[in-house]
Amino acid sequence: MVGLPVTPQSRRAAAATVVVPAGAAPRAPGDHRARARRRAAVWVPALVMLAVGLWGLDRGGMWRDEAVTFQVGRRTVPQIWRLLHDVDAVHGLYYLLMHAVLAVHPGEVVLRLPSVCAAAATAALVAALGTRLARPRVGLWAGLLYAVAPMAGHYAQEGRSYALVAAGATGATLLFVRAAQGGSWWAYGAVLGATCWLHEFAVLLLCAHAVSLALARPGARVWRGWGCAAGAVVVSLLPMVLVSRGQAAQVAWLRRPTAATAEGVLRGFLGPSWGVYGVCLGLAVLGVAGILGRRSEITLPGLALPLTLVPPVVLMLASQFSPLFVDRYVLYALSGAPLLVAAGAERAAGAVGRLRNARAHRDGRPERPPFPQSRLVTLAGVAAIALSFVHQLPLLRADRDPATRPDDLAAVSGVVARESAPGAPVVFLPSSERNAALAYPGAFRATRDVALVEGAAGSGTLYGREAGPREVRRRMELLDRVWVVADGDLIAGRRRPREAAERAELAVLETEFTVRETIVRGGMTVRLYVRTAVRGSSR
Repeated sequence: MVGLPVTPQSRRAAAATVVVPAGAAPRAPGDHRARARRRAAVWVPALVMLAVGLWGLDRGGMWRDEAVTFQVGRRTVPQIWRLLHDVDAVHGLYYLLMHAVLAVHPGEVVLRLPSVCAAAATAALVAALGTRLARPRVGLWAGLLYAVAPMAGHYAQEGRSYALVAAGATGATLLFVRAAQGGSWWAYGAVLGATCWLHEFAVLLLCAHAVSLALARPGARVWRGWGCAAGAVVVSLLPMVLVSRGQAAQVAWLRRPTAATAEGVLRGFLGPSWGVYGVCLGLAVLGVAGILGRRSEITLPGLALPLTLVPPVVLMLASQFSPLFVDRYVLYALSGAPLLVAAGAERAAGAVGRLRNARAHRDGRPERPPFPQSRLVTLAGVAAIALSFVHQLPLLRADRDPATRPDDLAAVSGVVARESAPGAPVVFLPSSERNAALAYPGAFRATRDVALVEGAAGSGTLYGREAGPREVRRRMELLDRVWVVADGDLIAGRRRPREAAERAELAVLETEFTVRETIVRGGMTVRLYVRTAVRGSSR
């Protein structure tokens, strides 16, 4: 990476608030050692994140959201395009990307590989930001902190778009810093625009960058360049916003975020375990010092603090009126937290070095080289990060167990394949539980879907089109026994189905059938229902 100009005052301060004059030209590459340190600071976190992401990648089962990616990505492009007109337009670009990926090999590992690679790229980009705005070891610490964060590791192994959005948003942030130095605002706008098409809530990154510019107090030329790029991003996103507003029923299950929600996001960003959380919170607070640099200067905390706080806070406030908040929607904001923590660690190292030299001067001893320049400090920081990784290793290990997801469709499909007889009728409650059959069709090949009228791909829907309530009742009247794959809360009566056909299915099961067998797998339940009184011969 190309380093930024460092002022004499910032060298003497030896803190993590080295600044970058907005509109200034980047410094020419330094000597070979300096370039090697910068490269190592970027590549080491990327390799660590890659190793963490690949560890246990084949969990042996998909959960519901991954199954949607898998079954939609395997459709033809016209079928995907038809689906986006009805539902999930916000993930349209991602589905088209996964269509190309799954064409190579339709498997669970391949499904998750783009997220692993994106997470590794994000760790490298976080390190590049720390290196550019401070020094290589700050970048190294920040990138490693991102790589060992359980939240980053979790979404690195999800077959969904959020890790890719995080990579795009962090890349756009690096381009934002470069553009503020005199680089291309259009490169920044193009990357951020493409990222917003992966998920529209990435547009909140514009708010974070606006706050960073306000703290830097640049000239009108910088504001004008950023404003043009931001306007282009917003205009390009309008078609998706208009379509996705008509598909708001997809997020009807969301609730208003609370103070506990905000605390959960902060703990996810800094570390779920108490020890890591407390230390990282203290260092992050210390890293906020020096958020204001000289005029037209972007400081590390001036970039990292808005990146961490502004997108989640804005979405939480908006969700008080229309609930839209889920932490994964603002996963990209996680990139700012390691930068703040690394900045705080650098400031603490500088304070210790100045204290040591002050004591040496008082005792009449010669001053040693500045403490922050010591390689031991870099290694001590890396060792502390390794210790935090070991401390949180049980969380990372547990995350590789399919049982930690809301459901395990492979386990459910295995139950149906093992227990049901050829030609056995199956009912899905609600219809979204048909996801198991779409993700693992081999397990359901010998069964008969009672309510289905038209398949998912042919109907341009996620889960297929079902018969109406009257037809569903008629079909179930012909059955003496039926297997039901259901959501655990719905079948237990903790919530009611939304669709009329699903209410009819549930009513028939409750009044005319009794439960013969129940098997629970995570949040899903597989039940065998037998008619209470069989009339005549078997149907």
